Amino acid sequence: MTRPARLAVGVVSAGRVGSVLGAALARAGHAVAAVSAVSDASVRRAERLLPDVPVLPPDEVAARCDLVLLALPDDVLAPMTSGLARAGALRAGQIVVHTSGAHGVDVLGAAAEAGALPLALHPIMTFTGREEDLERLTAAAVGITAGSGDEAAWHVGEALTVEMGAEPVRVPEAARPLYHAALAHGANHLATIVADSVDLLRDAGIDRPDRVVAPLLSASLDNSLRHEGRALTGPVARGDSGTVAAHLRVLAEQAPDVRPTYAALARRTVARARIAGLLGEDAARELETLLERGPETGPDTTDPDDGRDLQ
Repeated sequence: MTRPARLAVGVVSAGRVGSVLGAALARAGHAVAAVSAVSDASVRRAERLLPDVPVLPPDEVAARCDLVLLALPDDVLAPMTSGLARAGALRAGQIVVHTSGAHGVDVLGAAAEAGALPLALHPIMTFTGREEDLERLTAAAVGITAGSGDEAAWHVGEALTVEMGAEPVRVPEAARPLYHAALAHGANHLATIVADSVDLLRDAGIDRPDRVVAPLLSASLDNSLRHEGRALTGPVARGDSGTVAAHLRVLAEQAPDVRPTYAALARRTVARARIAGLLGEDAARELETLLERGPETGPDTTDPDDGRDLQ
């Protein structure tokens, strides 16, 4: 893979993603020429990760750079790109990159009209905006989107990704919405589920619930990635409707805001356990009825856990 020439990089703006990717490109041998930062947190982040780089308005950042890195919220990308183009800050020969997972290159239409090469480079990682993120990036993949049929642009995106130490993954423009929904469903909802679990343990009087649940959750994630559906455990996968009914009752009484999420995810678990061959049709139908109508229609028994697993 041909290495891009040494580029003057401009970062708009110094959020958690932009500052880290700017630092990663600098570590790869490119020169960060300017950065934009508005909030005090962004200014401090730029000073820490991009030391001695001048802080300038976005149009001045873009005008002096070969590679413009737009690390902006999804809804800001199109108007910012259009504004930079109207200001004459974008030109032929530039590379204009955004880091959004939700968009491909269509959102950079104004940059393409100005003659720039549009690219989407979405790091599939959660960042804190601190130095350790540079190491996290080396274990991450980056979702790349370039213009359809523009193989040279794809190669530029892949080369930049490899230079930063990450793994390039091609994502066609049409696949971006489903790609991003998949990532958000996994990462964002996982964080919500973990927080709910920790809160429920704390409400149950368990000391240090984060430490108690961490090994279980880590093992569950590892098993799920290695074995997919066959990694399912717990009362739903076993067909223990009495335990599920007890869960629904206690959540209705003590955590009514969590109960709908538990029931919805339990229904998805029933479907996946059936596909994986872990749950028979009769047990699956009984659980589906219980989850649809509530525990008052299900058996009122104690937990029949036979010790096959701890979940």
